[in-house]
Amino acid sequence: MNVFPRTRSARILGGIALVGASALVLAGCAGGGSDAAAPSASSGGGATSTADGTFHVGTILPATGNLAFLGPPEVAGVKLAVQDIEATGDAFPFTTELTERDSGDTTTDIATQSATELVDAGADVVIGAASSGVSFTFIDQLVNAGIVQISPANTSPDFTTYADDGYYWRTAPSDVLQGRVLGNLMVGDGAANVGIIYINDPYGIGLKDNATTAIEAAGGEVSAAVPYNPGDTVFTSQVDEVLASQPDAIAVIAFEETSSIIPQLVSTQGYAASKVYFVDGNLSNSYEFPAGTLEGAKGTLPGNPADTEFQSRLKEVDSALTDFSYAPESYDAVIVAALAAAQAKDDSGTAIRDNLESVTGGGEKCTTFADCLALINEGTDIDYDGVSGPITFDGNGDPTEAYIGIYQYGADNKYALLNTEFGSLNE
Repeated sequence: MNVFPRTRSARILGGIALVGASALVLAGCAGGGSDAAAPSASSGGGATSTADGTFHVGTILPATGNLAFLGPPEVAGVKLAVQDIEATGDAFPFTTELTERDSGDTTTDIATQSATELVDAGADVVIGAASSGVSFTFIDQLVNAGIVQISPANTSPDFTTYADDGYYWRTAPSDVLQGRVLGNLMVGDGAANVGIIYINDPYGIGLKDNATTAIEAAGGEVSAAVPYNPGDTVFTSQVDEVLASQPDAIAVIAFEETSSIIPQLVSTQGYAASKVYFVDGNLSNSYEFPAGTLEGAKGTLPGNPADTEFQSRLKEVDSALTDFSYAPESYDAVIVAALAAAQAKDDSGTAIRDNLESVTGGGEKCTTFADCLALINEGTDIDYDGVSGPITFDGNGDPTEAYIGIYQYGADNKYALLNTEFGSLNE
């Protein structure tokens, strides 16, 4: 079996070569914080995650805060993965433990408290956060404790160059890719003059920058890019400013604030919803708008859409699910960590870190935890392709290629898949 430990040289936080350069998501998604600068990381100290025979998964996912709508599908994805791991019985050489904690958002310190609790509890891998800005508030705690962090929804490009000693990973692609797809989508739909309203945090800035690069490369122009700050509740000035540029289309790069932005933009100002574009941080089926408010609006969401079978399995975990965003990525985050531990025959964070790249590329293809585990136990080098896509981590902990779904809202204010685009982060 081939094991390729991943050791990252100390990296300087800053711009990366983009298909441009820049700072979610979410997320992706998701962001937080009031600017693009993330805190610097310290190198790993004494590890607290040890090989104790228990594969201990912690979560820091949004039960509260401006991305709370993403919490249920992400939590369901984690729980389903744990069920599938436990279903293999003694073939998996460790007992499994799950400890769930809230992430809140960047207006609170919930996430840092949650990280402290998970460090003290001896977690080996932490799934989360959904928000890039939130992840930046506790990433150093996990690095110093030797705990692997895998976000299912962070998309800020800043993580690619973060000095995390190899402990930070993500199953969602950097917004280098989503920004490219979003920009090309808007110009391809006929928008020569684009306006952008964006949250002023690592997620919003990174996605805005990458979309701008794509729009300009496709021959379009960004006539106005107007930020708002986390915690803002009134968006009249932002809407007025972007409309003053007379855009052919408007991208709204936001979170739950979208509930206030859209009524101002569409209902009050009369801007056509069919010219509005959402992203992963605000693509939701939970808006309580009058029927038809969002009809024709489009949006992008990283990841392979959860198929009918996977949705059914998720609903067995949580029957109330209406959104499935980042559930596949959450599921795969747990699965790849478990496969890395199984390959290493060691459940410590350091061993998981050193085997994650290997189990996602270069070996025999497998698509379920049970099948991949059987191959590992036979001494076979594996290449796990998950429900979210091929994953295939690079040396920075980023997936090298991924799907971006393109969706459109109907008259019922619910979105449906139009198509998916598959792209490489190395283009």
